[in-house]
Amino acid sequence: MNSNLPHILCLTEHHMKQLELEHLHLENYNLGARYCRKTLEKGGVSIFVHKNLKFTKINLEDYCKDQDLEACALKLDSPFSNICILTLYRAPSGNFNHFLNRLETILNVLHSSKVEFIICGDININYLIDSNRKLNLDSLLSSYNLSSTVNFPTRVQNNSSSAIDNIFIDNSKLRDYTVGPFINGLSDHDAQLIEINNIDFQPSNQQYKTVRKINKHTMADFVTKLSNESWDNVFDSNNIDSKFNCFLNTYLRIFYSSFPLKIVKNENKNKSTWITIGIKTSCKHKRQLYLASRDSNDPRLKSHYKMYCKILSKVIKEAKQNNYNSQILKSNNKIKTTWDIVKVESGKKSVNEDVQSLNIEGKSTNNPQAIASAFNEYFLSLAEKTYSNNNNNNNN
Repeated sequence: MNSNLPHILCLTEHHMKQLELEHLHLENYNLGARYCRKTLEKGGVSIFVHKNLKFTKINLEDYCKDQDLEACALKLDSPFSNICILTLYRAPSGNFNHFLNRLETILNVLHSSKVEFIICGDININYLIDSNRKLNLDSLLSSYNLSSTVNFPTRVQNNSSSAIDNIFIDNSKLRDYTVGPFINGLSDHDAQLIEINNIDFQPSNQQYKTVRKINKHTMADFVTKLSNESWDNVFDSNNIDSKFNCFLNTYLRIFYSSFPLKIVKNENKNKSTWITIGIKTSCKHKRQLYLASRDSNDPRLKSHYKMYCKILSKVIKEAKQNNYNSQILKSNNKIKTTWDIVKVESGKKSVNEDVQSLNIEGKSTNNPQAIASAFNEYFLSLAEKTYSNNNNNNNN
């Protein structure tokens, strides 16, 4: 795993509908959990998990209400720890009492003596000053031995600052940690980065794979070994079964010798080749402009920052488009390359699943030949049926 990448990304106010969020592709991450608003616009929360980690999603839909409490959660799969990550958003106009009641219900449902909570999000309660709302929330969380870790501003504008985003943990269980601001210029809120040490994760098996290298060199070796084989044991056998077994054993021995299994690390095929040094430099300058503009009352600087963002977005869009056009033009299989690009942008992965059984004319069967024949017949007749239905609709 790339040690420079966070294991978990918790996002609030993603402003997306469910279908949009599920098609959002963040390189090296999978969507772990999410909540999208049911009736109102904007808002929402989500958790993205590094692709090399396993997790179990927790459904909190029944406990959420737009603006009052928007939440999602998951558990990291590890034999060494039982970490539950909970991401929250509470709108400033939401009902605070409803927020507390719903949060308490969620904690009651998820809590056990073995669970280690990490709660984070935008709760719109300023932890830089004392208030009744801060006191009430602390009182609830302390009953689960949870306390805040953020004691620095998370939202800075002109001459004002507040800490309305926070991360809550049980520091009696998760003692070895560091937390600090991460200024990225993507929002009027700064991100918060917490690093918790001495946590062992159960990685997925996506990091390594077993392959046989088949290329012109290994093929040449395979052909040479086949041609040098005498096949005496095949010809010396007395019956057809023995001949076949001798042939197959000899063939497989040569095959395994020429194409041995090797464990290799998965390559990142989705590497963003369109990100040039110029784009990286421009993004860095954009973040510098953001910091300068948020601490300034100069309208010209703010206008310059907005214009710079607009131009940079256009440059990035054109760079991606030119890169994909180049990939398609150079490809020997343009249709496949086009679909590969679509899968990269949509974050969709090919899933191969064996069909164990199929309902054919009201009867369930697990006969592979019958299942294959049914699929074959369906697809062969599909075009004819579609054409016939279209003609009937036109006649009507």
